[in-house]
Amino acid sequence: MATKQATKETGLFEAIQQFCQDKSLDRELVLGVIRDSLLAAYRKKVGLEAETDDRCQVDFGSDNKNEIIISVLRDVVEDKTTNPLEISLEDAQKLDPKAEVGTQIRVFEKPQDLSRVLSSQAKQMVFQRLRDMEKELLYQEYKSKEGELTHGYFQRWKKDIMSIDLGKVEGIMLKKDQNPGEKYRQGDRLKAIISRVELRPREPMPVITLSRASGDFVKKLFEMEIPEVYDGIVEIRDVARIPSYRTKVVVTTSKSDVDPVGACVGMKGVRIQAIVRELGNERIDIVLHSDEPSVFIANAISPAKPVEVHVDRKRGDALVIVPDESLSLAIGINGSNVKLVSQLSGFKIDIKTVSQYNQELASPEAREKLDRLFNAQQEAMEESEDQYEDASEEGDEDSEFTPLSEVPGLTPRIVGLLEAGGIKNVETLLEFSQEELSKISGIGKTTAEQILRLLRESIEWVEEG
Repeated sequence: MATKQATKETGLFEAIQQFCQDKSLDRELVLGVIRDSLLAAYRKKVGLEAETDDRCQVDFGSDNKNEIIISVLRDVVEDKTTNPLEISLEDAQKLDPKAEVGTQIRVFEKPQDLSRVLSSQAKQMVFQRLRDMEKELLYQEYKSKEGELTHGYFQRWKKDIMSIDLGKVEGIMLKKDQNPGEKYRQGDRLKAIISRVELRPREPMPVITLSRASGDFVKKLFEMEIPEVYDGIVEIRDVARIPSYRTKVVVTTSKSDVDPVGACVGMKGVRIQAIVRELGNERIDIVLHSDEPSVFIANAISPAKPVEVHVDRKRGDALVIVPDESLSLAIGINGSNVKLVSQLSGFKIDIKTVSQYNQELASPEAREKLDRLFNAQQEAMEESEDQYEDASEEGDEDSEFTPLSEVPGLTPRIVGLLEAGGIKNVETLLEFSQEELSKISGIGKTTAEQILRLLRESIEWVEEG
């Protein structure tokens, strides 16, 4: 019988060892939980107060810890007693013949010798404490991994929510965090970013929310595939994304000998193609960062190549002029391209073709409207005013020249840009070619063409008069 009992206890500790390995729990911590649970259940059964903990203890046998023993330090009294902390002299001498009244004796009991109620209570407390311990340890482990890339295996759908096996625990991916259009079968391997880890009272395990739709997911893929990004040589400044359609990644570098766009694309596009495949052939644009809004927007509107970009910093508006054949590229599928550019730049983007822009410039009302909306070069205007003041000191020589403001259709904004570029009168303007005008800040090829057209019309009108 004793052999059978020892075998049961040995099996218990083997089970504890296996449990600790499966759940990645420390064995001593688990034994501590068992010890505390047995003490709590024993105190409750015999009616002991919590402050008597120092008189009750649980020991694991020294022979490979194959026994669990509960002991209570009791006072020896003369007569029979119901006090759990006392024992009669007669009963004490059965355990220790030398026991005397007024001394103390430690009474040992095995949990198996106690009632079934005690065993059941202790078992429930042990399981609950171990579940809480496992939950807390998993929470701490995965909480430290928030924002990191992980991989798992698709398990099943729960309505619109994906359940993903992460090994120790299951993660979930809400519909808004999924990449639309992707389909999975049970066991399919996938990558995702750990976006949030929470403890919820009614959930037995931490709730780990994953995402494949966030910009951070794309950023982590870049760090994994592109050494320059991982090492910090190329910095990702921002990411804007419409999952399954298009992603724009803004990059920059402090190294003058490094091309950040080329580093991300790789030789023949090898690096970027690995990321594109992971995203289900989603289009990815690498955008070179610039502190100048007009330059940045011109870079970001890729794959379209704009002719001109005008920005109004005060109103947050931007006008992008593109070739007629590039309008669809600039807008993108369902407006995805222009939406992402607006998100990255913070400007409200208005896209017009060269034809549309020329047509609007044909009427004075439209020109005035454009001038009000895109009074972009405030600094240039202020600079031109300073130049006006300097020029007034030169005497009456300037009175011999025709002011730019006398050219019909030439708006104050254009006049300011021309003057900022060193062209202060019509006579000087006549000496400039279209190519030279287009190099002036804020002018561009299309505007230069319009200026010369207005100038020709003005000269013809003067000669006819």
